[in-house]
Amino acid sequence: MVRKMYYVFKQVIVVRTDLKLGKGKLAAQVAHASMGSFLRTPEKDQKKWLEGTQKKIVLKVKDEETLLHIYEKTKRMGIPSTLVQDAGLTQIPPGTRTAVGIGPAEEEQIDKITGELPLL
Repeated sequence: MVRKMYYVFKQVIVVRTDLKLGKGKLAAQVAHASMGSFLRTPEKDQKKWLEGTQKKIVLKVKDEETLLHIYEKTKRMGIPSTLVQDAGLTQIPPGTRTAVGIGPAEEEQIDKITGELPLL
């Protein structure tokens, strides 16, 4: 019997905690990261994720430097991702980097980058 390989797809959103964003603002940044990263994902992987559980995890980092490090690692590994920069219309200055959306992609690949980060 031949076993079919099964890959779990997920999406991870990483947000900065040092910005002390209000709950609504934080939710908006997470949504921007999720959509932006999804739109950069190959269509075949989008479909796999949409047909599955649409697993999403929100994690936190302490500062911009750590956020950028995560983003650069995703780019080096070829994992779809997006870096969210705020428009600056409400709580924070224009261009503030708030979050990174990663995937959807294979869980195993994303975990190599974010597996040690704490949940938000």
